[in-house]
Amino acid sequence: MQLEIRPDPAEVGRARRWARSRLAGSGIQADEPLAETLILLVSELVTNAVVHTGRPAVLRLSLPHAVTEELTVRLEVADRSGRAPVPRCADDDATGGRGLALVDGLADRWGWSVESTGKRIWCELDRCSKSPGVTAACGGGAAAYGGGASFEGLAYEAV
Repeated sequence: MQLEIRPDPAEVGRARRWARSRLAGSGIQADEPLAETLILLVSELVTNAVVHTGRPAVLRLSLPHAVTEELTVRLEVADRSGRAPVPRCADDDATGGRGLALVDGLADRWGWSVESTGKRIWCELDRCSKSPGVTAACGGGAAAYGGGASFEGLAYEAV
């Protein structure tokens, strides 16, 4: 499922509402850590696309048809800018520049790829059962950035 995003900051809120409505139909509960993390990641990646490219984008969300103890949710934002995400160092007083650092810390995997019309930034979240009857997010927030290198302590800007 996908949502067309206009290059307007108001689209970020619309993207969050759209993702929440898709979660509601998937069986993933709104108060689950997985759902809350996914909505934050939607917000960060859509904000990057809208603010840093000034071009339309497409938000894609891949949810399983049936919720099981173990599942993977995939989020992608494709934009029409061919410019790669660029590492940024954000100081303590900066009001931005931490979006992809959050993705790096919260997603189980993430990365980006060049496409014929721009680029696609993606991330995945896993949910697995830690013990019978208890469901939690799992994984370690491993980053895949342009070939698997990790940039710990840096902020990233998708431009």
